[in-house]
Amino acid sequence: MAFFGLRKFPTPVARPLWPFVAASCITYYLVSKLQDIGVRSEAFRNDPRNPYAAQIAKEAHH
Repeated sequence: MAFFGLRKFPTPVARPLWPFVAASCITYYLVSKLQDIGVRSEAFRNDPRNPYAAQIAKEAHH
């Protein structure tokens, strides 16, 4: 019996999906790093709308 084209267990589902998982992890990491760089940039460091302004100011005093 074939269910969605999968025949018997163990079904190699993860093998064809590894590029998408790897790309997702890399994209998530790079976007988080870019966000951190943007939040800590000189233009937005002292912006009152920045939710990390207090944390950045506290780190700057050390």
